[in-house]
Order: sequence, then structure tokens, then C-alpha cells
Amino acid sequence: MAVTAPTLVVRHQPFEHITPNWFAAVMGTGIVATAAATLPVQFTALHVFAVAVWVVAATALVVIGVAFARHWIGHRDHAVAYARHPVMVQFYGAPPMAMLTVGAGAGLLGADLLGSTAATTLFAALWITGTITGLLTSVVVPYRMITAAHHRDVAALPAWLMPVVPPMVSASTGALLLPHVPEGQWRLALLCACYAMFGLSLIVGMITLTLIYGRLLHGGLPPVDAAPTVWITLGLIGQSITAANLLGTDASMVFTGAQSSVAVGLHVFGIGYGLIMGGFGMLMFALATALTVHAARRNLGFSLTWWSFTFPVGTCVTGATALGHALNFGAVQALAVALYVLLLAAWLTVATRTLRGIRHGELLRPGHR
Repeated sequence: MAVTAPTLVVRHQPFEHITPNWFAAVMGTGIVATAAATLPVQFTALHVFAVAVWVVAATALVVIGVAFARHWIGHRDHAVAYARHPVMVQFYGAPPMAMLTVGAGAGLLGADLLGSTAATTLFAALWITGTITGLLTSVVVPYRMITAAHHRDVAALPAWLMPVVPPMVSASTGALLLPHVPEGQWRLALLCACYAMFGLSLIVGMITLTLIYGRLLHGGLPPVDAAPTVWITLGLIGQSITAANLLGTDASMVFTGAQSSVAVGLHVFGIGYGLIMGGFGMLMFALATALTVHAARRNLGFSLTWWSFTFPVGTCVTGATALGHALNFGAVQALAVALYVLLLAAWLTVATRTLRGIRHGELLRPGHR
């Protein structure tokens, strides 16, 4: 009689593979709320929708944050292995940006549910925490890459921008926090810090973006499943336009009287920068679209990388909104609304597929992130 070997069934625990890229879902959801709150066209239903989505994002931040902590506590070997992985480590930039996005939502929308004082306090707490962790990420991740033992066959990937962008998000959301800071030296210090983080992220980000663009030209597309990450390049572009114009507009609260010319200069800088970088953004938007269509024709499967379709597009919405407000230009404001419709369609698609993947357990297994 033949003896049949027992079948080994490997069961994965729910917190075993909660990697940092899960926080991209919080970023993508939070930007839907904050972008809606700042659109040039406002009406009651849109505001109610924005508040509801912000609540979803805040809840997701808590749930994923707890799950990520359980991952580190209960599955430390897996957590350390992911932190040492040359690609996955890049996504440690996602948790700070998730906190900053939800914090900005608290400042823009949280007063309806929490009251203005509690909402501002939550905004400040998340901004401080997100900024500190984001600055650490922008230093620690490149350090780990530089000191890694093996550098053979290392190719620049769009994910390399993930640890670079958090300081830019701090700069743009810090502009929203500026009116809540006491006048005088404290407000000046925050404005200067935001411009410093703007410069940090912009310079390192453009260097990284050059490497990525060169790699795409010389090495071709990344694997099909990673193709959506090309959209990450728009995150730096859109967020920097947002930061430059929000800070330029708010500079008038800091530089008054004899120093008002400084505020005018920063305001003009924001407009000029937005127009120039906006042209570059159009190129990258068209290129990302074409590469996504190219990957879709080659059986692009769903994974958490699809969240790359949301947050970067959301930064283009906020960038167009801020630039349109600074210019008082209806065409740019109309562009912001059109981009928001695109963002909403992408978010609904990706969120639905993510919930389905969680329910079926597919996204909780290794190799499906």
C-alpha cells in the first residue's frame, strides 16, 4: 500500500507581514480628504464627504499603527528582515507622511468633530511626530544604503523617493500650522524650518529623481508589479509646488511693515516655482500614464503598490489648488478640480481592491504587497 506523505499547511499570522508600505493606504486616503478641503470649489456635500474620509484615514492610521507595532513585537525576525531589505526599507518614509497627512486633515476638518482646540492640538502633535520621524528617515535610510555590504546590481527605483519626500510634506503642512503659532520669533522659526525642509527634500529629491529617470532610460521599466511606483515621482513635484505657494502666501503673516518686501518676494518665488515645476510635472504625469498603460497590457496585477496612484495625484491637486489661489487663475483652479475627480476614481478603485484583498487574506501573505 502506497504511503502518502502528509501535506504541510503553512498558516501565516495576521501581523506577520504588516510592512511599512501599508501606511501608503493612510496617505492615499488622507490626501482625498485634505485635497477636498482645499479645492477652489466648496459645497456642503463635499465638506461632509471630506470629514468622513478623514475619519476613515485617522482610523486606518490607528489600526495599521497598532498592527505594525504588533508586527515588530511578535515577529521581530520578519520585521528586521524587512527593515534590511533594500526596497522595503524605502517605505519607512510612509509612516511619517501618513501622520502628517492625517494631522493636516485634523487642522482642516477635525474641528467639526473635535472642536477647534482639540483639532489643532492633534494637528500639532502629529506634525511634530511626523516631522521628527520623517527627518530621521531621510538620514537613516540613505545611511543604511551607503553602508550596506553589497552594492552590486543596485538600480535606482522610484521607491527611493519615499524617505526623501517626508520633509517636503512637513513643509507644506507646516504652512497650515503657521497661523496657530504665536506671532514673533516662534512663527518666524516655524517658517524658516519649513523652508529649510523644503530645500532639503527638493535638492536630494531632484538628485534622486535624476537617478531614477536615468535608470528608466537605460534599464527600462521595473518589474510589471512595481510599475505603479513610477507615480511616486509626482509626489515630490506636487508637494513642492504646494509647499512653495502655501509658504509664500503665509509669509505675509511673518514679514510685515518694513519687511513686507520679503513676503512679496517669497510669494513671487512660489508662483514662479509652481509654474516651472508644473511644466515638469505635466511631463512626468504623461510619462507615468503611458508606462502604466504599458504595464496594464502585460497583466499588471493588484498589490499595495497601486496606492502609488493616489497620494502623488493628490499632491498634484493640492499643488494646483495652491498655485491657482496664488495666481487667482481660473484655468489652474479648474485643473485642480479635474485632477481631484481623477484622484477620487483612483482612490475608490484601489481602496475597494485593498478591502477585498484583506477579506480574502491575499494581502496578508508574503509576496502580495
